Amino acid sequence: MIRWRDRVYDQLAHRETQPIPYTLGWEGDVGERLDAHYGDTRWRELLEPAICSAPIPSLNRHREESATHYTDLYGTVWRCDRRPTHLETPALPEPTLDGYRFPTMEELFPPGWDAPARQAIAAAPDRFWVAGLGFGLFERTWCLRGFEDALADAAADPAFYSELVEAVAAHHAAILGKLLELPLDGIRFSDDWGYQQGVLLGPERWRQYIKPALYQLYALVHAAGKKALSHCCGSVRDILPDIIEIGLDALESVQPEARDMNPYELKRQFGRDIAFWGALGSQSTIPHGTPAEIHAEVRRLCDEMGRGGGYILGPAKSLQPETPTLNAAAVVEAFLAQAGITL
Repeated sequence: MIRWRDRVYDQLAHRETQPIPYTLGWEGDVGERLDAHYGDTRWRELLEPAICSAPIPSLNRHREESATHYTDLYGTVWRCDRRPTHLETPALPEPTLDGYRFPTMEELFPPGWDAPARQAIAAAPDRFWVAGLGFGLFERTWCLRGFEDALADAAADPAFYSELVEAVAAHHAAILGKLLELPLDGIRFSDDWGYQQGVLLGPERWRQYIKPALYQLYALVHAAGKKALSHCCGSVRDILPDIIEIGLDALESVQPEARDMNPYELKRQFGRDIAFWGALGSQSTIPHGTPAEIHAEVRRLCDEMGRGGGYILGPAKSLQPETPTLNAAAVVEAFLAQAGITL
């Protein structure tokens, strides 16, 4: 049995491992199509994702729900009959927190919430276990205010936006207090600061509003002896030195199609200071490459990104429903092959 947990720790400490730890997820009908392609489900059993998410109550679950809409615990109304789910009515239609109440920890973490997580972790001690906070600092501000209004607040009403970020950060600190009760290896933050061309808030506003609060949250994780990992889509090259400065251990997604996010160049410039997780192109190689090209790119990622440690193999995004079946199979087989397994 491969102790994937140890290999993740080694990679985060910038020590090379063979094989390289990996994660692989999929959405929509990809799994069912692969079952049909292989004629059974053995491929699922062979996959051993090194990093696993502990089963905790969803922090984005619903207060009220219909066939087309739901209201989350924070008071925002979402439309759910289209992909992706999108925000319809924000919880804070005006730029004020007067009269607003965040969900309590009792609402988010009902009695016995930790039992499934503890059981799962105990059953698979060879995996690197994480838990997440749901929407991140920036995302929660626009979930509460609406996307356009949140960006407008950051530009035109800095006093309110600062107050909002601070309130969300305090709420997240309380959530971390609960999650850190679990025997986890790390906390997986998730916050899409970037789009294809850069940072949505702009680098300076990100540094003004988000960076100080994140520093405090990462510090709480490190003080508990855990690792801080974060998902982020898009181009964040402009703030990567800041992300390193505030102590992030691993950046996940590493979307190679976004501006200045070539993973090999990022590895050359920053690979001694942060680990990268992902980097197999979900908008390029996976949907549009040939199976041979997918195998070649996985080998290159393992060779170049894995050199000197600091890399966890993965697609930039879970395999999407539009992924051709043969390409999805090529990803599965390439990931297994680097682990020494032939399907």
